[in-house]
Amino acid sequence: MADVSDQAEQLGRRAHSSEWTDRAVRVGMVAYGIVHLTIAWLGIQLSFGDHSGAASRNGALHQLVQQPFGEFVVWVVAVGMFLLVIWKLLEAFVDLTVEDGAKRVLKPATNIFKAIVYGTLGVAAVHVATGSKSKSSTNDATATLMDQPFGRWLVGLVGLAIIGYGGYLVYRGWAGKFLEHLDPQGRSGESGRAYEMFGKVGYVAKGIAIGVIGVLFLYAAIDHSAKKAGGLDQALHKVLHQAFGPVLLFAISVGVGCYGVFCFARARHLSAQR
Repeated sequence: MADVSDQAEQLGRRAHSSEWTDRAVRVGMVAYGIVHLTIAWLGIQLSFGDHSGAASRNGALHQLVQQPFGEFVVWVVAVGMFLLVIWKLLEAFVDLTVEDGAKRVLKPATNIFKAIVYGTLGVAAVHVATGSKSKSSTNDATATLMDQPFGRWLVGLVGLAIIGYGGYLVYRGWAGKFLEHLDPQGRSGESGRAYEMFGKVGYVAKGIAIGVIGVLFLYAAIDHSAKKAGGLDQALHKVLHQAFGPVLLFAISVGVGCYGVFCFARARHLSAQR
């Protein structure tokens, strides 16, 4: 039994460090960057009063599919996301075998969470590319959770977890922790300084947007109303209706676009830590 476990571990390590895995991650990062740039464009349009598109992952995918060769691009996004799922699951397995202490649990859990995020985006891309409709929404999922025993508490915990993740992204951006994803060449020279700027602005902006989503979940838990919860589009609309909302929304949207640009930089200068 131990031999089988050791062989599985060695296979996982070889797959994780292979050239094909590098290529898969690069494709996935480019696809992820495209989605974020499209969301940023929709958010900028929203800040100028154009409400025709939803500034969310689904809105971005629908925007992409309407462009020339759009269906092909959306399929590339779908494939890229599923490649990232495989990568993150491989990382979760490798982290489980090499990390000690709290990291032995936290790092694999983080990688599994990211795999779920990439997977849901990949599934959404398949729905858009094939013209089928997704059977669930954030509000539907929240309503289902709300109907469970201690449902309001569960929704509140989800909200706190989302806020925590948003705060974590802000911290990584502010502290420059994201630079570990770039190889030495990507961290040096004028291009390195540019990548650092894009990453810092992008991580902070994305963290703020995700934090607003978490606040919406908390509102839903407090009011016992699933309609209060929502995804990125609803969060950005919430920002829009605040004091100086259009300016804030424009700034956040530009920041999300910066995150997309950093995804391209990450694809080009993929570090050993990935």
